[in-house]
Amino acid sequence: MIDMIVDDDVSPLVSQQNIENVVKVSCLVVENITQPSVCIRFSSDEVVRQLNAQWRDKDKVTDVLSFPMQDGDSFDADESLGDIILAVPFVQSEANRLNLPVEAHSMHLITHATLHLLGYDHIADDEAQVMQQLENQVMLKLGLHQPYPEYSEEVN
Repeated sequence: MIDMIVDDDVSPLVSQQNIENVVKVSCLVVENITQPSVCIRFSSDEVVRQLNAQWRDKDKVTDVLSFPMQDGDSFDADESLGDIILAVPFVQSEANRLNLPVEAHSMHLITHATLHLLGYDHIADDEAQVMQQLENQVMLKLGLHQPYPEYSEEVN
């Protein structure tokens, strides 16, 4: 089940159907999880800034945060993979700066965060390359832009 929470002071950036598609395609590309459970929250920049400070010791707003609820080695399809929160004003501004439709950019961020929930990271360069290739694969399957054209080949 994909739950969507929208805080009072913002609007959702992606339809419920598109959120479900993004999460399911992301899960199928890397883990063959057919019925993932994830909660997506659309919130203010301030809420995301506070969470970023609390959980990552970074006192600044960021576009998306992910909070995994399972170990990255094996996944229980009956349990939630975790939570994702997007900073709506920040994401809108970022999409405008990148000259992308807000929904498409948001779908990329949800893909990115879902991969984090599935144990992927981008701290080391080799991990970043794998993650970016997977993001491209998901976006291609969704019929959206390639966020990392330099890594457009598929990961096996």
